[in-house]
This record gives sequence, structure tokens and C-alpha cells, in this order.
Amino acid sequence: MHDAIDVAGFWAGFRLIETRSLSATHLLVRLEPDERTDPRCGRCLAPCGLVHDRSVRRVRERDLFDQQVWLEVPLRRVVCLACGVSTEHVPWLPARSRLTARLIAHVEVLLRLLPLLHISQLTGLHWHTLRAIDARRLAREVPPPDLSRVRRLVMDEFALFKGHRYATVAICADTRQVLWVGEGRSRKEIRPFFEMLGPAVCAHIEAVAMDMNTAFDLEVKAHCPHARVVYDLFHVLAKFGREVVDRVRVDQAHALKADPAARRVIKRSRWLLLRHRGNLTGEQALKLDDLLAVNAPLMTVYLLKTQLKELWYAPNEQQAQLRWYEWQQLALQSGLKPVVAFAKRLSGYVEGIVASAIYRLNTSVLEGINHRIKVIKRMAYGYRDTDYFFLKIKAAFPGKAR
Repeated sequence: MHDAIDVAGFWAGFRLIETRSLSATHLLVRLEPDERTDPRCGRCLAPCGLVHDRSVRRVRERDLFDQQVWLEVPLRRVVCLACGVSTEHVPWLPARSRLTARLIAHVEVLLRLLPLLHISQLTGLHWHTLRAIDARRLAREVPPPDLSRVRRLVMDEFALFKGHRYATVAICADTRQVLWVGEGRSRKEIRPFFEMLGPAVCAHIEAVAMDMNTAFDLEVKAHCPHARVVYDLFHVLAKFGREVVDRVRVDQAHALKADPAARRVIKRSRWLLLRHRGNLTGEQALKLDDLLAVNAPLMTVYLLKTQLKELWYAPNEQQAQLRWYEWQQLALQSGLKPVVAFAKRLSGYVEGIVASAIYRLNTSVLEGINHRIKVIKRMAYGYRDTDYFFLKIKAAFPGKAR
């Protein structure tokens, strides 16, 4: 036992009376209350001279080099004239916590940089504890949605878990702030977003960019009377690639069963056909040209895919309508069943395609956000708590300052 040492700079209101090693990696520090200062009520912070009882709490302090530091802190329950009996206020130890404020602040810095699993391995703290610390930090730091500047929206969905479980994210196209994230993608599940906006904000929305999701479309029309729906180029081209290019490619491969070498070339050409030509290497571009030169159906769908993009770059709505009519006639006259079927389905979405001539909106911003969401999810090896996951997403995209 040593004489008590004043450690007010570290643990205000207490004095150090002993340190000892519990193991090669654990250090115990015993404290005692500094009798020169009166304890304060944990509720109203008023000084209290009457102590009801005492108990010892072992709490974790920030590590000292390679050693975990544990504190034995005798806490007093005091009698407050206004609040009754309450545990004393300790400025460096949050109420009911077994981690000091100094350790929590250190962990919060790590949480901005590393996955929970790595921090758990580094500090020895359970990931449940780390998640709770991070959730409190995010709830404190994530700004509320700025609805005063919302005029144009972008909405998209992303995979939440395996097994076709999805969530929807909505962003302000001008501020790039994530306004809302919710589980599901049906009308009922996205309706709370529009209810959060309220009639006044919805009335000022001019356009909403989205993929060809009927639920999004119908909810926008139900809540935003002046908004134009704008269908995103990326999603339409991706859908054309899946439903048309892939289908024609597979059909052509099946037709060449008698020629294994040619069949193999077509089967392996998927990414050559789907990727943007500007992203191909010189060798890949030559392979694509050779493939299209010997296969008329693949040449047809490839040219239709290229021409389909031009609908989104029309200078005005009239020109966009003309480009659509020309593309539709070429598609219907192609004689390829997947192309004809796609053109007929797409005709129901023409208004949202033509609107892109006025509102140069697309979900490329959200595609970047979706990529970031995947990184956040991968860093955590998945999230069991969707509320916490959604907070992480909002924190990653707080929006641009005014």
C-alpha cells in the first residue's frame, strides 16, 4: 500500500492509492474519493454532503502501451435534496458505464477508420459494446435531413441481405444528402419517406430519378403532384443487357451446337457485349468487331443498345420523342423476340425517359453511394442491426454545405 497520489488531471475527484499487475497484459489501478471535494448529484449536479452508501465498480481505462488498464472506482450514492438518492456524478465516467470517457473517445476515433472486428481484436472490447458506442456517436453526429432545399430526388434500392431482401435509399440530388433509408422496396414500405417529407415539401418536388420500379413511380405520383418521373439510363441499359443481349447471345450459342469453336466464342463474349466500348482494350475491341461481323443478331442488339443510350442525350423533349419512335421501329422490325418484347414493355415508360431531356437527373450518384454501401457492409462483414447500418449510411453522406 502506498500513500494516496493526487491524480486530478486524470481522474478528477479521486486519488490513486495503489497500482498492481493482474497479468502480463492487465494493470489494475485502485482509486479512492478525494475527500476535499463534495460529491455531486448524478442528476442535477448539485453538491451533496450526505452519502447514502458506497459500491466499487471496475471500469476499463484507455490502454497504457501494451497493457489494458482497469480501474477500481468506489462510487458513492448520495442523498440529494431535490432528486433523492442517486449515484454521484463522475465527469470522466459516463453514467452506468464500465468504460471511461477517455477510452470511449479513443474508440470513436478508431470507429471512423477501422471495422468493428479489427477494433475488437485491437482493444479486447466485445463488438456489441463497440456497436453501442458507435450507434450513440452516429445518433449524435448525423445531421437531420435538410428538407428546405429538396427540389429533386433520386431513389434507388440496394441488397440488404442475401435472399432478395432489399432496402431503399432516397437522396437529395442537389445537396447529395441521404434523406432517408428504409427496409423494403414496396409502396407500403417506402411510403413513410413521403410522409416524413410532408405535403408542403412534396408539393415543391420537381423531378425524381429512379429505375423502372412501379412502386416508386406510383408513390411519387400519389404524393408529389408536380413531380416528373425520370428513368435512369444505367438501369434501363442494364435491363436491356440482361433481358435482350444475354438472351440473344444464349440463343445464338445454342444454334451453333454443331460448331463447338464458334459456340465457345459466343458463350465467352458476354462482357464484350455488355461493357461500354470505351472501356475495352484494343485487343478486346478487335475481338468484339470480329464477333459482330460474323453474327448478324448480335450485331443488331449491340447497335440497338448503343442507339438506346441516345434517348437520354436528346436536346429537348420533341427530339427525345423522335429518337424513341425511331428506336422502337427498329426494335420491332428486328424480328428478334427478346428485342420485340423489350420494346413493347419499354413503351409504357416512355414519359419517364423523355423527361430526361428536361431534367438531367440520373442515379449515377446513387450508384456511387451503392458502391460505398457495399464497402461499409463488407467492412463490418454484414450488419445484424439495420437501424445501425442505416445510420452508418447517413453518416457517410451528410450532404454538401450551403
